[in-house]
Amino acid sequence: MLANLLVQLVNGLADACALFLVASGLSLIFGVTRMVNFAHGSLYMLGVYVAYSLTSRLGGSVAGFWASVVGAALVVGAVGAAIEVGVLRRIYRAPELFHLLATFALVLIIRDAALYLWGPEDLFGPRAPHLEGAVQWLGHALPTYNLVLIVIGPLVLLALWYALTRTRWGTLVRAASADREMLGALGVNQAWLFTGVFFVGAFLAGLGGALQGPRMSANLSLDIETIGNAFVVVVVGGMGSIPGAFVAALLIAEIKALCIGIGHVSVAGVDFSLSKFTLVAEFVVMAVVLVLRPWGLFGRAQALARSAAPADQPLRPATRNMKIAAVLVVIALALAPLAADAFPYMPVLFVEIMIAVLFAASLHFIMGPGGMHSFGHAAYFGLGAYGAALFLKVFAWPMEVALVLGPILAGIGALVFGWFCVRLSGVYLAMLTLAFAQIVWSVVFQWDAVTGGSNGILGIWPSPWLASPVAFYYLTLVFAAVGVWLLRRMLFAPLGLAMRAGRDSPLRAEAIGVDVARVQWAAFVVAALVCGLAGSLYAFSKGNISPEAISVGRSVDGLVMVLLGGIQTLAGPIVGASVFTWLEDVVARQTDYWQALLGATILVLVIAFPQGIAGFVRERFFTEAP
Repeated sequence: MLANLLVQLVNGLADACALFLVASGLSLIFGVTRMVNFAHGSLYMLGVYVAYSLTSRLGGSVAGFWASVVGAALVVGAVGAAIEVGVLRRIYRAPELFHLLATFALVLIIRDAALYLWGPEDLFGPRAPHLEGAVQWLGHALPTYNLVLIVIGPLVLLALWYALTRTRWGTLVRAASADREMLGALGVNQAWLFTGVFFVGAFLAGLGGALQGPRMSANLSLDIETIGNAFVVVVVGGMGSIPGAFVAALLIAEIKALCIGIGHVSVAGVDFSLSKFTLVAEFVVMAVVLVLRPWGLFGRAQALARSAAPADQPLRPATRNMKIAAVLVVIALALAPLAADAFPYMPVLFVEIMIAVLFAASLHFIMGPGGMHSFGHAAYFGLGAYGAALFLKVFAWPMEVALVLGPILAGIGALVFGWFCVRLSGVYLAMLTLAFAQIVWSVVFQWDAVTGGSNGILGIWPSPWLASPVAFYYLTLVFAAVGVWLLRRMLFAPLGLAMRAGRDSPLRAEAIGVDVARVQWAAFVVAALVCGLAGSLYAFSKGNISPEAISVGRSVDGLVMVLLGGIQTLAGPIVGASVFTWLEDVVARQTDYWQALLGATILVLVIAFPQGIAGFVRERFFTEAP
């Protein structure tokens, strides 16, 4: 038992190397540019693919293999520099969340580029020459290649330390991390410094991917999976800290290895599988660290200070023309099923759009007026969906009761998670929401007896009177209209005013007696209830529910919807959700590479309309009432 545990811990050191390489590049980029680069995982994925192509041709010898690894890292570094020059340089001054939207668009483009170049199948590269075997230790086999990786990690850390502390480039990087404006005032060309940092960060991500070629297959799911792990390492170690990333990578990898080595434990006669804990171990670690030491293990406490967001234009009640337009839209939606004979798919698509509108509107409620960024809003969508499914299938309650009670489970989840989340702000708050969402996903994915595990829950059908698509369409329309209207009304109620005060000036709000944390906690619960309603409707519209409903991808989709429409406009989430869902459906019908086309469309919209579609329309065609 002990020997097996020690062997697993040594193998965990090899996993820590890959984690550190990709996270160190992400940390370096964030420290200088303050950009949350969601496409960093895609660069890691490219490293695996490019290394596969190079080693398949050059990897027959030791020199050929290592030349392929370095060559793959250089190619990915060049791709990262090109992305910075061609795209990201144009949006540095945009709000941080728009960086996320632009880099998410790059994720879609790079994924389809990989699909076009290498195909959809998993690709297994050749083994490293003369490193295919294993070393016997304590009666167990240790892969020789893993031992090489264990050496590479500290060597890269040493090289980064030297570059950052003993070279002029490192001095400029550290100066840019501390005060970019002063560095520019001293005559330093920040543009090329940023490009250089992006090259090095992308090089590290590509190197991490290339080194994993002999250990894993190249596949299209590596991007999202890797970026989630990299974010965790960066946040746990401390934003911008390279040593922190190294220690965090070791900590997380060794905890996972420890779980695999122990296997099972029994507590009070109940058997627990620790090996399953590896699915969510890093997010549990991140949640604990953010709750106890929010600035990370090696971060600086002052980085956590809650700062006021730029003041937005005061929210005003809808004008008469706006109310007429809203009524006309609702009437048009009510009459739309009359055209169902000519467009049979239309009711189904419109149901998806209205569910997306509820989801996006609930996220906008806490992000826009509330100023609270969330990367894990899908947790409440999934809790609402699973709540409705369980009330229907397990308790055998009527569909109508299950539909209403499903969101209650989401609200309870927000009560628990929100209590911790509202004590943080900025990227720390966003990452804690992501951690909680992944914990919920892990529970749903592994609790086979209740949630059906990876298969989900099937047979979630509406009552007979709602069995037809048109009937369910009208039900969804009623809930969507009422939900959006209630959220809008709350923004002009005392809760909404207090949210705005806490967002724009938390210190002044506290000074006049507003309990900012409690107000934000209440907003979390309200948003979760509406999001849970969207999840309940989704479950009955599809007839089944699976863990995909709580995935990182769905949370990111919600962010894209809000930002695409405009985060500082009340109509933004409605427009963004409608455009995004419609584009996703229409583009997917036209080509196998629809994600790239969708990503390119989003990228154009971000650069052309940084204020969002609804924000652009408001600025260009509507004047604010005095």
